[in-house]
Amino acid sequence: MNEQIIILDFGSQYTQVIARRIRECQVYSQILRYDTPATELAKLNLKGLILSGGPSSVYAPNAPMPDPGIFKLGVPVLGICYGVQLLAHFLGGKVEKGLKREYGKGTLTAKDTKCALFAKLPKSIQVWNSHGDKLTSLPGGFKPVATTDNSEFAAIENRSSKFFGLQFHPEVAHTSHGREILSNFVHGICGCGRSWTMRRYVDQAVEAIRAQVGQDRVILGLSGGVDSSVAAALLHKAIGGQLTCIFVNNGLLRAREADVVQEVFGRHFKIRLQYENAARAFLSKLKGVTDPERKRKIIGRTFIEVFQAATLKAGKARFLAQGTLYPDIIESVPIAGNPAALIKSHHNVGGLPKNMKFQLVEPLKNLFKDEVRQLGLELGVPREIVYRQPFPGPGLAVRILGEVTPARCEILRQADAIVVEEMKTSGWYHKIWQSFAVLLPIRSVGVMGDERTYDYTIAIRAVESQDGMTADWVKLPYPLIERLASRIINEVKGVNRCVYDITSKPPGTIEWE
Repeated sequence: MNEQIIILDFGSQYTQVIARRIRECQVYSQILRYDTPATELAKLNLKGLILSGGPSSVYAPNAPMPDPGIFKLGVPVLGICYGVQLLAHFLGGKVEKGLKREYGKGTLTAKDTKCALFAKLPKSIQVWNSHGDKLTSLPGGFKPVATTDNSEFAAIENRSSKFFGLQFHPEVAHTSHGREILSNFVHGICGCGRSWTMRRYVDQAVEAIRAQVGQDRVILGLSGGVDSSVAAALLHKAIGGQLTCIFVNNGLLRAREADVVQEVFGRHFKIRLQYENAARAFLSKLKGVTDPERKRKIIGRTFIEVFQAATLKAGKARFLAQGTLYPDIIESVPIAGNPAALIKSHHNVGGLPKNMKFQLVEPLKNLFKDEVRQLGLELGVPREIVYRQPFPGPGLAVRILGEVTPARCEILRQADAIVVEEMKTSGWYHKIWQSFAVLLPIRSVGVMGDERTYDYTIAIRAVESQDGMTADWVKLPYPLIERLASRIINEVKGVNRCVYDITSKPPGTIEWE
């Protein structure tokens, strides 16, 4: 790209969100290791540098530290949370453990209305904090431009050097005007244009796929979800008949999933599609397993085993394509070895057997879900597929708490179908990020038809999100919640109680496992 913002990753769970927010400004962003040499950065079309947050303290013995040369590159620098503490640490300020931790919502009050970061913003805004350390002394040339109740240096700047620091997180949705702050940085301070679009990404991705694959064949696991569908369309555009899609029925699918996938992709898109019914193999290996991490690992390994057997029928292939996204990576493994904490493994990131015989093609791994949807529309994928709500790769297995059995799968499949139907009928399905049912390993006493019952509990989950990294529970209308519960209890045998999940992310995750 002609211009880009580089984000140095110090292990924050929100690093990818920073990248997404920059791209929303139509500016290309790239994440690199925290210790990337300044000489390497100087070779890029660098317009600005962002130092991410992270779980460490700058004074800790093994704290991740950048190359000091980054402060001599002559480009604007924005430090966020741990990043602002690095600015102080390297440039002569002081960071200490705060007497009071600052987590969650806070109020930021601007002290200098001329600071370019806060141009055209209200003097007081809501921000999201997540830190225990704080600045107690500023480096030379810096001055405070905004405060919170717990920090007199919540935002700082060195106007002549174009160095800025924020103790809060502007990238998360909980910070009001956070996007405007980042837009002010990349456009007003760094001078970037608006050249990053999905149309350009298509051209770049097609070229990259062709360069990686050459004349070899590619196998793609097609689930019918947004990610694999868009990946299939992109790969088909790049390599055409070199692509074979294998649809694996793992017994953990939603209602009518197998029929829909075969109809849409096999008969409508004319993509070479191979159907493998492996439900018995998956469910037998999951028998007795209750730990969610073990479930994911087993499903990942079994998926590859089925694929390896399926390719013998399809013919020799060198590459395996996956619809891996940015959030999958940041929640599963530290990027490029950075010190990020593991949240949970994903089936297509942390669950691949070491003896996998394929090389990976991951054309969506730098994109967030909303970018993937835009890409799908650009490629001509039908809107009904593009705007389908996310569904986890391990399927119903991670929505069944406890052991996964055929009977429990059927209970959840029926309950989930009711949730989807009612959400669509009510008009809420496309208004929010995700809505689904979860089968809890809890049985309770009920009364149905004047008789005692002792059946399962279904949890209904509905969340609003922009990228899957943070999410708020949705306040669905009471009549809709009542209708969902009534239908599930009356129509799904084995269920006598429904509950509604009102947990946001963080502290919870969107999926229960």
